[in-house]
Amino acid sequence: MSWGGLAPLVILLSSLVPALLIFFLDESRVRLRNGLNLGGAVLKVSVVGVMLWGVYRGWRFQLSWELLPGVSFLLRIDSLSLLFMTLSAVLWLLTTIYAIGYLADRPHNRRFFGFFCLCVAATVGISMAGNLFTLFIFYELLTLSTYPMVVHRGDNASLRAGAVYLAYTLTGSMAVLAGTVWLYALVGPVDFVEQGGILVAAPEQRASLTLILALLIGGFSVKAALVPLHGWLPRAMAAPAPVSALLHAVAVVKAGAFGILRVVYDLYGAELAHQLGVLAVLLAFAAATIVYGSVRALFQTDIKRRLAYSTVSQVSYILLGTALFGSVATVGALVHLVHQGVMKITMFFCAGAVAETLGVHRVDELDGTGPRMPWTMTAFTIAALAMIGLPPFAGFISKWYLGVGALEAGAAWVVGVLLLSSLLNAAYFLPMLYRAWFKAPPAAWPQEATTPGSWEAPPSLVLPPALTAFFSLAFGVLAGTAISPLQWAQFIAALEYAP
Repeated sequence: MSWGGLAPLVILLSSLVPALLIFFLDESRVRLRNGLNLGGAVLKVSVVGVMLWGVYRGWRFQLSWELLPGVSFLLRIDSLSLLFMTLSAVLWLLTTIYAIGYLADRPHNRRFFGFFCLCVAATVGISMAGNLFTLFIFYELLTLSTYPMVVHRGDNASLRAGAVYLAYTLTGSMAVLAGTVWLYALVGPVDFVEQGGILVAAPEQRASLTLILALLIGGFSVKAALVPLHGWLPRAMAAPAPVSALLHAVAVVKAGAFGILRVVYDLYGAELAHQLGVLAVLLAFAAATIVYGSVRALFQTDIKRRLAYSTVSQVSYILLGTALFGSVATVGALVHLVHQGVMKITMFFCAGAVAETLGVHRVDELDGTGPRMPWTMTAFTIAALAMIGLPPFAGFISKWYLGVGALEAGAAWVVGVLLLSSLLNAAYFLPMLYRAWFKAPPAAWPQEATTPGSWEAPPSLVLPPALTAFFSLAFGVLAGTAISPLQWAQFIAALEYAP
């Protein structure tokens, strides 16, 4: 097997093998379990780094097995897959560090980290899927591996959240499966192809291709939490903080958004998707979701639920840029896939650290948390300002390109949606920052925790959000450099809109 075929396999096995081993470990083998988690995460990041250099130089990595006549299990690594894979690999390494500290001395860690690694394998599998069939397999594996983590605590709230999660996501999967089978029956096997996809709408196939595209986008929109398919996401906040971070920043919502990106750009092609009229509908729903999520966030008193509705709003920026049909808007959509990930995971990391250290779960309990936990709340502040879209943070770059892309596409009203969203972001984030930094702390915290040394919380809960907060700033300040996510997004957009 050549390196081009070996690399996708190594990426997949770096999570799958630790998952299988962890399930067979005794619960007491903590060091070995942590070593397997961290070792797999480090290996994944290392291989992805090599592939970034190779793909930029024009290499492609591919591994294929024909399971049935015309049905292949295809792993392919290209520029778009690497954008999602790099985000997943880096943030998963940090989430692993965070989760090890967060879940220390708690029961059922073997189960949690086994499914945790399966979830990683499913996510990188989605990023590498070279056709709809392969994408569907990993999409379903993601659902099945995240459900046990959503219900990990085993209380009534977690079990109800898990039931709702399955009801939504399996319904969405049925739509994706129906669209996949219908497309295969209509045109035969087709792979994802850069530079516009390969589908051509013959007059007699136009209606069918339109309905298939609507099914696929609708099915993927469930995980992307597009209104009115978002109801599972706020309820899933019953899960532990590391799970919330995965759902919102790396795995589930991003898998839905990435599925839409693949179908629009690399299966149908943006031009054909635009001609079929489905993107106009997606644009309207994305804009409505951006405003709706922000308005709902305003009225949430629980910190994690406020962040959850913020995610409902922010992920739809990716769908908005995809639906606008233009190279500049595409850059905004692609770069926000990364920017939203680092900003939102920072906030969930911080929310989890504050809850574990001080027992703070509500917005009105944040008073004085800034001086008490300065590293954590500084990271939270940076991420919040980035979410609002203030320069020079990463969120500003995303919104700038989306706004310019909207004007390029002749949809000036979208700029108003972006401005309204930023105002709403400020309306629900700035009061949180004011309480944290400018209001006096309570006489006693809900749950004062003692931590050794000078750390405000265990280092494993402080270092990951500090790094992701740094990314939230650096991706904006260094946007013009060759190593920024913006430059890679521009590289992808140039391929998708190549003449």
